[in-house]
Amino acid sequence: MAAAGGDPPAQSSRADDAFMTFYTEVKQIEKRDSVLTSKQQIDRLLRPGSSYFNLNPFEVLQIDPEATDEELKKRFRQLSILVHPDKNQDDPDRAQKAFEAVDKAYKLLLDGEQKKRAVDVIHAGKEFVEHMMSQKKKQLKKDGKPIDIEEDDPEMFRQAVYKQTMKLFAELEIKRKEREAKDMHERKRQREEEIETQERAKREREWQKNFEESRDGRVDSWRTFQAKGKSKEKKNRTFLKPPKVKMEQRE
Repeated sequence: MAAAGGDPPAQSSRADDAFMTFYTEVKQIEKRDSVLTSKQQIDRLLRPGSSYFNLNPFEVLQIDPEATDEELKKRFRQLSILVHPDKNQDDPDRAQKAFEAVDKAYKLLLDGEQKKRAVDVIHAGKEFVEHMMSQKKKQLKKDGKPIDIEEDDPEMFRQAVYKQTMKLFAELEIKRKEREAKDMHERKRQREEEIETQERAKREREWQKNFEESRDGRVDSWRTFQAKGKSKEKKNRTFLKPPKVKMEQRE
């Protein structure tokens, strides 16, 4: 039986175990990601231009596009612990925004269709960089120059892909906002059109109602006028009397 005012021993034990597990995970994550502390992760997620940088969910979570769902889940848990407002009580507002960015990226990647679109963007960025590298090498070869370029370095290649991918995500976001603004404008126009149609119909109904009411009044007035006219005509009517015939007197 539970003690008065307390939890059953079994429940309390499970709660203690869960807390210790959570605490252990936090410490492990802090040790493993010592180069990116909670504050550094928050700064990374809220850096200038983050509204565009954070369009890439893989970049937000710092995870490879080929990662499994289990790896994705594990990474989300790690990162969300680091930036959670409860853990950053000295800067809860910024921590909340960082946590929301992490949560949004995770939920997006849980959606198969949205994840596929994000992967397609990254692949498109990589293919574009590879194409540009090929074009550069062809031109250098044509000019009789060494065909070594800076993107041959893996780190430079990664940076080039990163920049191109961010550009593609930004372009898609701008187009999305343009479509959204256009759709909103169209919905507003349609709504205004509906309101105008409703107002016009209302005015027509009111006009018809007023016309019918005034028509009844006009008819009544006309009938009254006619009735008065007939009464006056009867009153003023005179009848011609035939002339008296005088009898001729004979002498």
